[in-house]
Amino acid sequence: MRISLPLLSTAVGLGLTAAALGAGPAASAAAPQEPVRAAQLGYEPSAGSGEDAAANRAFFEAVIKSVAEKRAANPSAAAAVTVYYSATNAPSFRSQISRSAQIWNSSVSNVRLAESSSGADFAYYEGNDSRGSYASTDGHGSGYIFLDYRQNQQYDSTRVTAHETGHVLGLPDHYSGPCSELMSGGGPGTSCTNAYPNSTERSRVNQLWANGFKAALDKALEKTSRR
Repeated sequence: MRISLPLLSTAVGLGLTAAALGAGPAASAAAPQEPVRAAQLGYEPSAGSGEDAAANRAFFEAVIKSVAEKRAANPSAAAAVTVYYSATNAPSFRSQISRSAQIWNSSVSNVRLAESSSGADFAYYEGNDSRGSYASTDGHGSGYIFLDYRQNQQYDSTRVTAHETGHVLGLPDHYSGPCSELMSGGGPGTSCTNAYPNSTERSRVNQLWANGFKAALDKALEKTSRR
């Protein structure tokens, strides 16, 4: 995905209505302003940089930390590791978001996605952005997914959403991959409609959430015990 490190003056805040496109969804919600040196991972291939892996890791670690801290504060919670998301600010894509969550929940066993009206670990937003759809994080517990109207008209919308959600779960981009690889994103072109991770991607997510979550939880529990 495309990586950029914009200054605050070039932050997102693009809550333009679909009327600007003439054919997009009727409602839109502005994404929160980008913090300084926020990293963005876009859906389509670009020149890229050596920072893309670090940006992806930052988003994953922000989410896993949020989930672990909640578990540490409520150790009696259900054993399943659940990542909560908010779709409130992306109403036009609610069905695609729900479908992508179902896809991931049926594909992996060590983590599940669920919608929550409050206390979400990350959120979806919608609107217009020349950079297309992307995942964004500041690496400090703040991350979200932005779904661009025009790009979701050009590409399969459920694939775009499931792909961006893959970043939340720890997967990086691999644009040179085939259509059967979810994290190849827009690399295979607009005709690719596969919205499912392949076996390698599924295995990697399970591994990340088995090992990474345990480490994050140990740290969160240690922090809680010091209070």
